[in-house]
Amino acid sequence: MSALPSIHTNCAAVVVAAGAGLRAGQPVPKQFARWRGKPLVRHSVEALVKAGIAPIVVCIPEGGTDLAAETLAGLPVQLVTGAATRQGSVRLGLEALADNAPALVLIHDAARPGLTAPVIERLISALDHYPGAIPVLPVIDSLAIADGHTMAGAAAREELRRVQTPQAFRFGDILAAHRAWTGERNAGDDAQVAQAAGLAVALVEGDERLHKVTIPSDFDSAPACRIGTGYDVHVLELGAELWLCGVKIKHSHGLAGHSDADVAMHALVDALLGAISAGDIGLHFPPSDPQWKGARSDVFLRHAAKLVGEAGYSIGNVDVTIVCEAPKISPHRYTMQERLAEIMGVDIAAVSVKATTTEGLGPTGRREGIAAQAVALLVRN
Repeated sequence: MSALPSIHTNCAAVVVAAGAGLRAGQPVPKQFARWRGKPLVRHSVEALVKAGIAPIVVCIPEGGTDLAAETLAGLPVQLVTGAATRQGSVRLGLEALADNAPALVLIHDAARPGLTAPVIERLISALDHYPGAIPVLPVIDSLAIADGHTMAGAAAREELRRVQTPQAFRFGDILAAHRAWTGERNAGDDAQVAQAAGLAVALVEGDERLHKVTIPSDFDSAPACRIGTGYDVHVLELGAELWLCGVKIKHSHGLAGHSDADVAMHALVDALLGAISAGDIGLHFPPSDPQWKGARSDVFLRHAAKLVGEAGYSIGNVDVTIVCEAPKISPHRYTMQERLAEIMGVDIAAVSVKATTTEGLGPTGRREGIAAQAVALLVRN
């Protein structure tokens, strides 16, 4: 993370982590649940520390001191028990800073862990000209005004923005605004409190990474993508059929093996299975099992692609490299890509097939066999 301007040395933060977090379906309030390797609230606090923000007040639930202290161990924070509402918790956090009032303050929701330095910089820079600033994103979808279960009208998305946190303010202004808040309605964020007090609030560019973690699927620990590799080699045999990537090629020699010995497809099967930690082709189709004697390898590849889908992933792209001195692969490359794409149920643009030689070195260089390696990238559904 890049170094930030010295103005940050006079900027404090209040992190709101006092809610129950029930919608997330976690055994503890969601702000203390693990997300991508560490407790949710710790992501935000660490980002603020790296940005040079101090002091940092974290508003926690009543009775949550021990859990919060364990979650934030080693970080320079002050814990403050929050209130029944978000606005009440923020005010308590601001009051905790009042005796040694900073010039500026960032108010951030612990449920938005993807805090980045550029967002902080844009917010603080805006405070040179405005008493408050918030990060926003454009609304992409069309919007409907609902009347129960029917559409009552349309909203102009050009006039709307998605609001994120942290929200930045000159400290004295936002503290006074919270003290003046009547409590007649629940404030969704601090910008509403500031606006009610007559403060101008600037809009700065937000960041999609500041997505709010809210529901159980947000805590899905499965990675967004997975990568697997595969390698196989088979001996060349005079007069045998030669199958590569599901395509039969005319050649003096073919590959020997228990199935059709399609070395390229076998490598690809291993790459797919490896990406989902499902073993290798021999585990699913043992060469000792007579039912696979002479079997076409498209059976193996379809099975691997099916397992990928069952694991919650789709095939992003695959790359197969065939290693041989002969035959020439380039005349068959497109047909091979087409066949692999058909078997896996993907677009041909997601399939790469290429070939290389070993310049006469080793078993493939001596034309004793053909080898293949493959890489597969899977993306989470």
